[in-house]
Amino acid sequence: MWYVFFSVICSVTVSVVIKLAKKRGVAHLHLIVWNYPVAALLTAVLLKPQGNGFLDPNLPWGLYAGLALLLPTIFICIAYAIQYSGIVKTEVAQRLSLFIPLLAAFFLFNEQMQASKLCGIAVGLIAILFSIGWNKKSNTSGKGKAFYALAVFFGMGIIDILFKQVALYKAVSYAYSMLIVFLLAMLVAFAFLGYRLFFKGERLAAKAVLWGILLGLFNFGNILFYMKAHQALSESPSIVFTGMNIGVILVGAIVGVGLFGERLSLFNKIGLVLAVLSVLIIAYL
Repeated sequence: MWYVFFSVICSVTVSVVIKLAKKRGVAHLHLIVWNYPVAALLTAVLLKPQGNGFLDPNLPWGLYAGLALLLPTIFICIAYAIQYSGIVKTEVAQRLSLFIPLLAAFFLFNEQMQASKLCGIAVGLIAILFSIGWNKKSNTSGKGKAFYALAVFFGMGIIDILFKQVALYKAVSYAYSMLIVFLLAMLVAFAFLGYRLFFKGERLAAKAVLWGILLGLFNFGNILFYMKAHQALSESPSIVFTGMNIGVILVGAIVGVGLFGERLSLFNKIGLVLAVLSVLIIAYL
């Protein structure tokens, strides 16, 4: 369970780094770009992926391309969701995005699904509405800002589907696929940054690089410890699933409210409770 604990801490710390960097004047894109060189380097050094090179005909380039575009794009949405909606709501959106691949498995890949899983998904969707949805007092500006949290919910779900499809290619190791995806995402992110630097006249500050490296370390730590948790508890995947998702939701709520003074309405609090309940239903019923 220590691997799950460390993965939860790293995951929430990613949000904290994004929030603190923004307060110190670091633009979201300038921060996120440096996450990918760090992720690619650590994947190569720590996971030591084995592959036959980029010309290997078994490589699923279509999936890689989709992930390379989505990863930096949704990461930017995560940063804006944290800025506008707060850490608590953004973490809920990320964690409950697990319903997207579950629904895809049922509707697109014709997998059987138990009634309890459908019940858990239904509770989770209600949790999303209560956590990041709008109430009658919301104004137009508020609705526009909530878009980022919804983009995180759907985007992270699609990313999860693509990574699961990548994992099905047994001829290519998953670590090697991760390395290629991180390298491609790095190229996409630097293309975004190059546009902002050369066509928008923005300037790159050294502090953006330093904060970005810190972000990359914790983001990769989240991935590494999560993988190790599944390896250590291979016979109890539901424990990893439950511990990770509920852990991030609860720790994110403590950090968001306790450290950053985020305010939650009654509907938001009900949404948090429903989010935890939905994870428990899916894992154990």
